[in-house]
Amino acid sequence: MTDPSGPARRWTVALAVLLAGLAVGWVSWLAFGSGDDGRPAPSPSPTTERTSGASDADDVPGLAGVAGSGRSSPPDPASLPLTGLTVALDPGHNGANAQHPDQVGAPVPDGRGGSKPCNTVGTSTDAGYPEHAFTWDVASRAGAALEALGAQVVVTRSDDQGVGPCVDVRGRSAQDAGADVLVSVHANGSDDKAARGFFVIVADPPPAVEIDEGLRAENAASSERLATDMVGALASAGFPPSGSVAGAVSRRGDLGTLNLAERPAVLLELGEMRNPDEAALMSSEEGRQRYADAITAGVVAWAG
Repeated sequence: MTDPSGPARRWTVALAVLLAGLAVGWVSWLAFGSGDDGRPAPSPSPTTERTSGASDADDVPGLAGVAGSGRSSPPDPASLPLTGLTVALDPGHNGANAQHPDQVGAPVPDGRGGSKPCNTVGTSTDAGYPEHAFTWDVASRAGAALEALGAQVVVTRSDDQGVGPCVDVRGRSAQDAGADVLVSVHANGSDDKAARGFFVIVADPPPAVEIDEGLRAENAASSERLATDMVGALASAGFPPSGSVAGAVSRRGDLGTLNLAERPAVLLELGEMRNPDEAALMSSEEGRQRYADAITAGVVAWAG
Protein backbone atom coordinates (compact mmCIF):
# COMPACT_ATOMS: atom_id res chain seq x y z
CA MET A 1 0.00 0.00 0.00
CA THR A 2 1.21 3.49 -0.75
CA ASP A 3 1.69 6.48 1.49
CA PRO A 4 -1.81 7.83 2.33
CA SER A 5 -0.69 11.47 2.34
CA GLY A 6 -0.95 14.00 -0.44
CA PRO A 7 -3.68 16.17 -1.97
CA ALA A 8 -3.85 14.21 -5.24
CA ARG A 9 -4.53 10.98 -3.40
CA ARG A 10 -7.24 12.59 -1.28
CA TRP A 11 -8.96 13.82 -4.45
CA THR A 12 -8.75 10.29 -5.90
CA VAL A 13 -10.39 8.82 -2.81
CA ALA A 14 -13.12 11.48 -2.80
CA LEU A 15 -13.87 10.92 -6.49
CA ALA A 16 -13.99 7.14 -6.08
CA VAL A 17 -16.44 7.35 -3.19
CA LEU A 18 -18.59 9.86 -5.11
CA LEU A 19 -18.76 7.48 -8.06
CA ALA A 20 -19.73 4.62 -5.77
CA GLY A 21 -22.52 6.71 -4.29
CA LEU A 22 -23.87 7.56 -7.72
CA ALA A 23 -23.69 3.93 -8.80
CA VAL A 24 -25.70 2.55 -5.91
CA GLY A 25 -27.84 5.53 -4.94
CA TRP A 26 -30.70 4.93 -7.35
CA VAL A 27 -31.40 1.50 -5.86
CA SER A 28 -30.87 2.41 -2.22
CA TRP A 29 -34.59 2.80 -1.57
CA LEU A 30 -35.07 -0.86 -2.51
CA ALA A 31 -31.99 -2.39 -0.92
CA PHE A 32 -31.62 -0.34 2.23
CA GLY A 33 -34.83 1.63 2.89
CA SER A 34 -35.78 2.05 6.54
CA GLY A 35 -38.91 2.78 8.50
CA ASP A 36 -39.67 5.68 10.74
CA ASP A 37 -38.07 3.88 13.69
CA GLY A 38 -34.67 3.87 12.01
CA ARG A 39 -34.44 0.07 11.75
CA PRO A 40 -33.16 -1.32 8.44
CA ALA A 41 -35.59 -2.88 6.00
CA PRO A 42 -34.83 -6.43 4.81
CA SER A 43 -31.80 -6.53 2.53
CA PRO A 44 -31.74 -8.28 -0.83
CA SER A 45 -30.75 -11.93 -0.82
CA PRO A 46 -26.96 -12.03 -0.29
CA THR A 47 -26.61 -14.81 -2.87
CA THR A 48 -28.42 -13.12 -5.77
CA GLU A 49 -27.95 -10.14 -8.09
CA ARG A 50 -24.20 -9.95 -7.52
CA THR A 51 -22.46 -7.64 -9.98
CA SER A 52 -18.91 -8.63 -9.10
CA GLY A 53 -19.29 -12.35 -9.66
CA ALA A 54 -19.30 -15.36 -7.35
CA SER A 55 -16.64 -15.74 -4.73
CA ASP A 56 -15.08 -18.61 -2.83
CA ALA A 57 -17.13 -17.40 0.13
CA ASP A 58 -20.23 -18.98 -1.41
CA ASP A 59 -18.83 -22.36 -0.33
CA VAL A 60 -17.73 -21.28 3.16
CA PRO A 61 -20.23 -21.87 6.01
CA GLY A 62 -21.23 -18.62 7.70
CA LEU A 63 -20.16 -16.38 4.81
CA ALA A 64 -22.24 -14.80 2.07
CA GLY A 65 -21.70 -12.17 -0.61
CA VAL A 66 -23.29 -8.74 -0.46
CA ALA A 67 -25.87 -8.19 -3.17
CA GLY A 68 -25.01 -5.75 -5.95
CA SER A 69 -27.09 -3.26 -7.85
CA GLY A 70 -28.29 -5.59 -10.60
CA ARG A 71 -27.21 -3.23 -13.39
CA SER A 72 -27.34 -4.96 -16.77
CA SER A 73 -24.39 -3.01 -18.19
CA PRO A 74 -21.71 -2.67 -15.51
CA PRO A 75 -18.75 -0.37 -16.14
CA ASP A 76 -15.44 -1.71 -17.37
CA PRO A 77 -13.87 -3.35 -14.28
CA ALA A 78 -10.46 -2.03 -15.29
CA SER A 79 -11.73 1.51 -14.68
CA LEU A 80 -12.77 0.82 -11.09
CA PRO A 81 -10.31 1.54 -8.23
CA LEU A 82 -10.97 -1.64 -6.22
CA THR A 83 -11.01 -4.21 -8.99
CA GLY A 84 -9.13 -7.31 -7.82
CA LEU A 85 -9.65 -6.60 -4.11
CA THR A 86 -11.80 -8.86 -1.92
CA VAL A 87 -13.06 -7.30 1.31
CA ALA A 88 -14.46 -9.29 4.23
CA LEU A 89 -17.00 -7.27 6.24
CA ASP A 90 -17.98 -8.43 9.72
CA PRO A 91 -21.19 -6.81 11.04
CA GLY A 92 -20.90 -7.25 14.81
CA HIS A 93 -23.25 -9.50 16.82
CA ASN A 94 -26.57 -10.83 15.42
CA GLY A 95 -30.29 -10.37 15.90
CA ALA A 96 -31.08 -13.64 17.69
CA ASN A 97 -28.06 -13.76 20.00
CA ALA A 98 -30.09 -12.69 23.03
CA GLN A 99 -32.48 -15.63 22.58
CA HIS A 100 -29.69 -18.23 22.58
CA PRO A 101 -27.48 -17.51 25.63
CA ASP A 102 -26.09 -21.06 25.87
CA GLN A 103 -24.93 -21.05 22.26
CA VAL A 104 -23.59 -17.51 22.41
CA GLY A 105 -21.83 -18.12 25.73
CA ALA A 106 -20.08 -21.34 24.66
CA PRO A 107 -16.27 -21.06 24.79
CA VAL A 108 -14.29 -20.83 21.56
CA PRO A 109 -10.56 -20.23 20.86
CA ASP A 110 -9.44 -16.66 21.46
CA GLY A 111 -6.38 -16.82 19.21
CA ARG A 112 -3.97 -16.47 22.14
CA GLY A 113 -4.09 -20.00 23.51
CA GLY A 114 -7.14 -19.40 25.68
CA SER A 115 -10.89 -19.17 25.14
CA LYS A 116 -13.72 -16.66 25.32
CA PRO A 117 -17.48 -16.67 24.71
CA CYS A 118 -18.61 -17.41 21.17
CA ASN A 119 -20.24 -13.99 20.81
CA THR A 120 -22.20 -11.36 22.74
CA VAL A 121 -25.52 -9.59 22.44
CA GLY A 122 -23.99 -6.16 21.85
CA THR A 123 -25.18 -2.81 23.10
CA SER A 124 -28.08 -0.53 22.12
CA THR A 125 -29.27 3.05 22.34
CA ASP A 126 -31.39 4.09 25.32
CA ALA A 127 -34.36 4.01 22.95
CA GLY A 128 -33.66 0.35 22.15
CA TYR A 129 -32.04 0.53 18.70
CA PRO A 130 -29.61 -2.42 18.83
CA GLU A 131 -26.00 -2.56 17.78
CA HIS A 132 -26.59 -5.68 15.71
CA ALA A 133 -29.14 -3.85 13.51
CA PHE A 134 -26.85 -0.83 13.17
CA THR A 135 -23.82 -2.88 12.16
CA TRP A 136 -25.82 -4.98 9.70
CA ASP A 137 -27.24 -1.93 7.95
CA VAL A 138 -23.94 -0.04 7.80
CA ALA A 139 -22.05 -3.11 6.52
CA SER A 140 -24.73 -3.71 3.87
CA ARG A 141 -24.45 -0.14 2.63
CA ALA A 142 -20.65 -0.23 2.67
CA GLY A 143 -20.65 -3.57 0.86
CA ALA A 144 -22.78 -2.21 -1.97
CA ALA A 145 -20.52 0.84 -2.33
CA LEU A 146 -17.36 -1.28 -2.32
CA GLU A 147 -18.77 -3.57 -4.99
CA ALA A 148 -19.70 -0.54 -7.09
CA LEU A 149 -16.01 0.37 -6.97
CA GLY A 150 -14.99 -3.05 -8.25
CA ALA A 151 -14.32 -4.99 -5.03
CA GLN A 152 -15.71 -8.39 -4.24
CA VAL A 153 -17.33 -8.40 -0.81
CA VAL A 154 -18.04 -11.23 1.62
CA VAL A 155 -19.80 -10.88 4.95
CA THR A 156 -19.71 -13.02 8.06
CA ARG A 157 -23.49 -13.29 8.34
CA SER A 158 -26.22 -13.24 5.71
CA ASP A 159 -28.99 -11.50 7.69
CA ASP A 160 -29.84 -9.95 11.06
CA GLN A 161 -32.06 -12.73 12.38
CA GLY A 162 -29.50 -15.42 13.21
CA VAL A 163 -27.07 -16.42 15.97
CA GLY A 164 -23.32 -15.78 15.84
CA PRO A 165 -21.16 -16.67 14.07
CA CYS A 166 -18.62 -17.10 16.83
CA VAL A 167 -15.64 -14.79 17.04
CA ASP A 168 -13.23 -17.49 15.90
CA VAL A 169 -15.24 -17.98 12.69
CA ARG A 170 -15.39 -14.23 12.19
CA GLY A 171 -11.66 -13.95 12.71
CA ARG A 172 -10.88 -16.64 10.15
CA SER A 173 -13.42 -15.32 7.65
CA ALA A 174 -10.99 -13.34 5.49
CA GLN A 175 -8.53 -16.17 4.89
CA ASP A 176 -11.33 -18.75 4.56
CA ALA A 177 -12.90 -16.67 1.78
CA GLY A 178 -9.62 -15.71 0.14
CA ALA A 179 -10.19 -12.06 1.05
CA ASP A 180 -7.44 -9.46 1.24
CA VAL A 181 -8.65 -7.55 4.30
CA LEU A 182 -11.10 -7.82 7.21
CA VAL A 183 -13.16 -4.90 8.54
CA SER A 184 -15.28 -5.64 11.62
CA VAL A 185 -18.07 -3.12 12.25
CA HIS A 186 -19.24 -2.30 15.79
CA ALA A 187 -20.48 0.51 18.03
CA ASN A 188 -19.50 1.16 21.64
CA GLY A 189 -21.74 1.27 24.70
CA SER A 190 -19.99 3.23 27.44
CA ASP A 191 -21.92 3.75 30.66
CA ASP A 192 -20.88 7.41 30.58
CA LYS A 193 -23.44 9.07 28.31
CA ALA A 194 -21.09 12.00 27.82
CA ALA A 195 -18.58 9.70 26.08
CA ARG A 196 -18.54 10.26 22.35
CA GLY A 197 -16.54 9.52 19.25
CA PHE A 198 -15.17 6.64 17.20
CA PHE A 199 -12.00 4.60 17.55
CA VAL A 200 -10.33 1.76 15.66
CA ILE A 201 -8.83 -1.39 17.22
CA VAL A 202 -5.90 -3.46 15.94
CA ALA A 203 -4.40 -6.62 17.44
CA ASP A 204 -1.46 -6.03 19.77
CA PRO A 205 0.86 -7.81 19.89
CA PRO A 206 0.42 -9.20 16.37
CA PRO A 207 -1.67 -12.36 16.61
CA ALA A 208 0.23 -15.61 17.01
CA VAL A 209 -1.49 -17.33 14.10
CA GLU A 210 0.43 -20.13 12.41
CA ILE A 211 1.76 -18.18 9.46
CA ASP A 212 5.20 -17.10 8.36
CA GLU A 213 6.78 -14.58 10.73
CA GLY A 214 7.42 -12.16 7.89
CA LEU A 215 3.80 -12.35 6.74
CA ARG A 216 2.59 -11.81 10.30
CA ALA A 217 4.70 -8.66 10.57
CA GLU A 218 3.52 -7.48 7.16
CA ASN A 219 -0.13 -8.00 8.14
CA ALA A 220 0.42 -6.14 11.41
CA ALA A 221 1.96 -3.16 9.62
CA SER A 222 -0.82 -3.18 7.02
CA SER A 223 -3.42 -3.31 9.80
CA GLU A 224 -1.87 -0.21 11.34
CA ARG A 225 -2.05 1.58 7.96
CA LEU A 226 -5.66 0.50 7.56
CA ALA A 227 -6.46 1.83 11.03
CA THR A 228 -4.83 5.16 10.17
CA ASP A 229 -6.77 5.39 6.91
CA MET A 230 -10.05 4.57 8.67
CA VAL A 231 -9.40 7.25 11.28
CA GLY A 232 -8.71 9.75 8.52
CA ALA A 233 -11.82 8.78 6.56
CA LEU A 234 -14.14 8.92 9.57
CA ALA A 235 -12.70 12.26 10.71
CA SER A 236 -12.98 13.68 7.19
CA ALA A 237 -16.65 12.62 7.19
CA GLY A 238 -17.23 14.77 10.26
CA PHE A 239 -17.25 12.09 12.94
CA PRO A 240 -15.37 13.02 16.13
CA PRO A 241 -12.57 10.73 17.32
CA SER A 242 -12.88 9.34 20.82
CA GLY A 243 -11.38 11.54 23.48
CA SER A 244 -10.40 8.52 25.57
CA VAL A 245 -8.26 6.72 22.95
CA ALA A 246 -5.01 8.39 21.93
CA GLY A 247 -4.98 8.96 18.19
CA ALA A 248 -8.30 7.06 17.99
CA VAL A 249 -6.35 3.78 17.55
CA SER A 250 -6.55 1.18 20.32
CA ARG A 251 -4.26 -1.87 20.47
CA ARG A 252 -5.68 -4.94 22.20
CA GLY A 253 -4.80 -8.60 22.48
CA ASP A 254 -8.13 -9.96 23.76
CA LEU A 255 -10.31 -9.88 20.64
CA GLY A 256 -10.63 -13.23 18.89
CA THR A 257 -11.90 -11.58 15.69
CA LEU A 258 -8.55 -9.80 15.32
CA ASN A 259 -6.33 -12.47 16.88
CA LEU A 260 -7.37 -15.16 14.41
CA ALA A 261 -7.14 -13.03 11.28
CA GLU A 262 -4.37 -13.98 8.88
CA ARG A 263 -5.01 -10.85 6.86
CA PRO A 264 -4.82 -7.12 7.64
CA ALA A 265 -7.72 -6.52 10.03
CA VAL A 266 -9.35 -3.76 12.06
CA LEU A 267 -12.36 -3.53 14.35
CA LEU A 268 -14.28 -0.25 14.14
CA GLU A 269 -16.13 1.22 17.12
CA LEU A 270 -18.04 3.80 15.10
CA GLY A 271 -19.48 5.76 18.00
CA GLU A 272 -21.18 5.68 21.39
CA MET A 273 -24.72 4.32 21.30
CA ARG A 274 -25.57 5.74 24.73
CA ASN A 275 -24.54 9.25 23.82
CA PRO A 276 -27.84 10.97 22.86
CA ASP A 277 -26.43 12.79 19.83
CA GLU A 278 -24.57 9.82 18.43
CA ALA A 279 -27.50 7.51 19.17
CA ALA A 280 -29.76 9.75 17.09
CA LEU A 281 -27.26 9.71 14.23
CA MET A 282 -26.85 5.93 14.30
CA SER A 283 -30.62 5.46 14.40
CA SER A 284 -31.09 7.51 11.24
CA GLU A 285 -30.77 6.25 7.67
CA GLU A 286 -28.75 9.35 6.77
CA GLY A 287 -26.32 8.72 9.61
CA ARG A 288 -25.81 5.08 8.71
CA GLN A 289 -25.12 6.04 5.10
CA ARG A 290 -22.50 8.52 6.28
CA TYR A 291 -20.79 5.82 8.31
CA ALA A 292 -20.87 3.44 5.34
CA ASP A 293 -19.41 6.08 3.02
CA ALA A 294 -16.57 6.72 5.48
CA ILE A 295 -15.76 3.00 5.71
CA THR A 296 -15.69 2.83 1.91
CA ALA A 297 -13.34 5.83 1.77
CA GLY A 298 -11.07 4.17 4.34
CA VAL A 299 -10.77 1.00 2.26
CA VAL A 300 -10.11 3.02 -0.92
CA ALA A 301 -7.38 4.99 0.83
CA TRP A 302 -5.72 1.82 2.14
CA ALA A 303 -5.90 0.07 -1.23
CA GLY A 304 -4.70 3.04 -3.27
